[in-house]
Amino acid sequence: MTYPVCPECKSQNTYHDSIQFVCPDCAYEWNGKETAEEEALIVKDSNGNLLSDGDDVLLIKDLKLKGSSEVLKKGSKFKGIRLVQGDHNVDCGKIMLKSEFLKKA
Repeated sequence: MTYPVCPECKSQNTYHDSIQFVCPDCAYEWNGKETAEEEALIVKDSNGNLLSDGDDVLLIKDLKLKGSSEVLKKGSKFKGIRLVQGDHNVDCGKIMLKSEFLKKA
């Protein structure tokens, strides 16, 4: 079972204590109804186009994968992306990328 992220610090390390949700990282407590009112995630590609879940995107430059000798080549296509919170805000399946290095296909 997955619990909602903390609305205060965006930590995923939360738990439910039978009455409310609690974040042990920042000690914030909430009843869970606030998560339904969360803002929609707005992510734009390198050209300023809005991205949404399920879009196909292309890589606009070569990127070296950290901790590896592998390089993602310019023009690589990723199908069916998923948008997430955080610095690397596009989930391409096995890797997470920043939207500033992508353009909508």
